[in-house]
Amino acid sequence: MTGPKIILDCDPGHDDAVAILLAARHCEILAITTVSGNAPLHMTTANALLMCQLAGLDVPVHSGADRPLLVPAAHAPRAHGHTGLDGPPRPEVHGTAASNDAVNCIIETVRAHDDVWLVPVGPLTNVALAIRQAPDIVERLAGISLMGGAVGPGNVTPTAEFNIWADPHAAQIVLACGAPLVRMAGLNLTHQLCVGPDVIAQLRDHGSTATTFVAGLFDFSLAGYRERAGLEAAPLHDPCAVLAVTHPDLFEFGARHVDVETSGELTRGMTVADERPGTEATPNCEVAYRIDAEAALELIVDAVRSYD
Repeated sequence: MTGPKIILDCDPGHDDAVAILLAARHCEILAITTVSGNAPLHMTTANALLMCQLAGLDVPVHSGADRPLLVPAAHAPRAHGHTGLDGPPRPEVHGTAASNDAVNCIIETVRAHDDVWLVPVGPLTNVALAIRQAPDIVERLAGISLMGGAVGPGNVTPTAEFNIWADPHAAQIVLACGAPLVRMAGLNLTHQLCVGPDVIAQLRDHGSTATTFVAGLFDFSLAGYRERAGLEAAPLHDPCAVLAVTHPDLFEFGARHVDVETSGELTRGMTVADERPGTEATPNCEVAYRIDAEAALELIVDAVRSYD
């Protein structure tokens, strides 16, 4: 597939699974790297391999960091179940990871290709380690498009979104790295892009292996959001970071300086965006504020349906 060259760094995760399918239709995926996050590393790696298997994708999967830089590992079974992809029947996974060194994969891939986008949609541990070990890769990047943070309320705490909270020190390293372009799709943005019962029914009626599996994922996600938050539609967080690379015209961005609170007792993992009028803070991030949700959802549904 032609399109932007990306490394998709993920912790599948229901929305990560959809991000893989979307990215494979609109990007040239050079590698998929996995990190501990929504589930432990052995499960997120198996889940990435499973999605490649279901979709027939010939993309190498490299297993990465099994814990954050400094804080204890944490997972999200309430949101994603104990496998990370609870919901539909789970096929046996036949593939194996190309390596257990995602950090070296990121470094060597960026050095070997011009204008690569890093698209991290889980905790930022792998990306931060790669930047620390090989700071020369930063200036070679086209940019970094991440799903994480929030300009407003969090989800795992009142102030923090899960991906940033899970490894706040890594997130601060990435936001401060000086990449040519950093885009942030936080909860304030991703909750504008949701899937409800009608879309789930359309996917299930389509009847392919991929659409049936994704419909089962969405059923599980929607049931969780109904129980936890009383919502009748489930946000599609991670595909937003892919679309910010492939279809940036769907978004409204604002240039902001964003820092991460790494140690606050009540605010660990908070993404602090400087929105003061006339601030002299130098922007380091394009924060996504609005998305054309109808057009974005159509792209996602079309991508999933394409795997017949």
